[in-house]
Amino acid sequence: MRQSRITIDVALDEKNIPDTILWNATDSTAENAQKARAMMLSFWDGADKSALRMDLWTKDMMVDEMADFYYQTIMTMADSFERATHQAELVEMMKSFAKDFYGRFRDIQLKENKL
Repeated sequence: MRQSRITIDVALDEKNIPDTILWNATDSTAENAQKARAMMLSFWDGADKSALRMDLWTKDMMVDEMADFYYQTIMTMADSFERATHQAELVEMMKSFAKDFYGRFRDIQLKENKL
């Protein structure tokens, strides 16, 4: 059996706030660890029927980047759900929500920047 390993290293500041997130994978073409400003990691516990999650972001992560990150994550979750279930109608609902979410975020940002 072949194995692959994903490693995530998180450096914390004196207040235990993530300062840097570095990750690498044995199947990656990158030679060095890749830097990230945020991460979401989810596992499904079949016995408990619950999602186990870890969401981290560095203090350098900007609010607009977080909105982009969530938008793109929801869109890719919809794509994954479609591959797994072939439920096109539900996938379209997820993508519609993602687009509405991102549009509303941009509207709020415009209003806040005008103040």
